[in-house]
Amino acid sequence: MQKIVKRAVITAAVTLAALSSMTPANAVSVPLSEARIVSHFDAAQGQLPENAVIGRHGSVYVTFAAARQVARVDRDGTTHILATLPAPADGGAGTPVLGFALTTGIARTDDGSLYVLYATGTSELTGLWRLKPGQDKAERIAALPADGLPNGLAYDSRTRAFYITDSVLGTVWSVPQQGGKATAWSTAPELAERNFLGANGIRVHQGALWVTNLDQGTVLSFPLHSRHRGAAPTVRASGLEGIDDFAFTGRGNELIAALNVPNKVVRVTSGGASSAVLDASDGLENPSSVAVDGQNIYVTNSAYHTATDPNLLRAKLDRHGR
Repeated sequence: MQKIVKRAVITAAVTLAALSSMTPANAVSVPLSEARIVSHFDAAQGQLPENAVIGRHGSVYVTFAAARQVARVDRDGTTHILATLPAPADGGAGTPVLGFALTTGIARTDDGSLYVLYATGTSELTGLWRLKPGQDKAERIAALPADGLPNGLAYDSRTRAFYITDSVLGTVWSVPQQGGKATAWSTAPELAERNFLGANGIRVHQGALWVTNLDQGTVLSFPLHSRHRGAAPTVRASGLEGIDDFAFTGRGNELIAALNVPNKVVRVTSGGASSAVLDASDGLENPSSVAVDGQNIYVTNSAYHTATDPNLLRAKLDRHGR
């Protein structure tokens, strides 16, 4: 495990370091306060938190990328490992770009089931996995291409479908909630990678599918007219190179996004203006995702590049600020 984790950290650090560390322009007001680390994780055990989703009673579910695990972090910071996905025979060496097997996106449905993405470079394991409440073994419910990198995951309760970004193949896939065949919902050029990873974070919001592109530094929106094929996207924000996952604040189209290598969390207004609201001085360690629970903003810090302190951070959102 330690060899796999070490390779994971080194590989991610080298490749991510090539990205720009630019600071977003068009500064706006800062709506976050009281940032503090809720829980520290163990990098040596592969506990590099990649993605998060809100649970019940103040809990947060996270994926530990290099450990291939799904975990729950309670309000007091206690971490519980819920399941570990099976390791590929080669340890994940064939996983595109990164070279290690990793759990990525996570979503939760109303029945308490957790759904996670797993990238391994193998056709037997790569895909969408489900962990039912009370169980400690996940099952794969949809296969995804082994030569891709499934990354972001969003659930549309209206159509009971999952939408998945593939950061290598530049594709958004759709999968029915019950599982089955994955359909290429969009292969728009705006999803493509340029030198590392393309389509990344994804959310369903106000009748549209919103997607970030890490290499292109953009936030896109696709109208959700059909489950079968996406229309051309609209660019909602740009100049955010290194953007990973994100979440909406509940105030129109305003969102909070993680910029991984730049080591910043930014606020993006409905009009596309952006400004940094958290940085390394707040405890950021290569933020990879954002989850919103009322006034609480949670940020997973993967430490892929800093390799120091992977953690889960919480800050307060001022809903009355402008």
